[in-house]
Amino acid sequence: MVTISFSPIKELVIHEIVDMDFNDLMRERVTPAGNMPLYWCNGILFSFSSMPMSRQVTKDYLEGKIHWIEVHYTKRDKFEPIMEMYDEHLSSTIKVRVIDTSKSLLHLEFIKWLKSNQKIK
Repeated sequence: MVTISFSPIKELVIHEIVDMDFNDLMRERVTPAGNMPLYWCNGILFSFSSMPMSRQVTKDYLEGKIHWIEVHYTKRDKFEPIMEMYDEHLSSTIKVRVIDTSKSLLHLEFIKWLKSNQKIK
């Protein structure tokens, strides 16, 4: 018989939070390897960078604590699966995929915390 357990994240540590302009948030997702997706949850469009795995980060993770090095966000009321903007420097339209994470317990709690702790316009 297999035992299955669920061990949700107990703590999220965020080391830097930046409220960004929509266009800048879009531009940061463009990489030489392709466009990285953005996340949307309850009116906030955001990206985050996780900490590289190390012994301490792995230990924290197994104990239910994760670290995000940076979170970049902007207010965006409506979810759209693809967001576009014209970039004058590239002379082209940037398209970035957006993932709706409004069913993620971690992301819901993070957005609730963000809205109550940051001055969101």
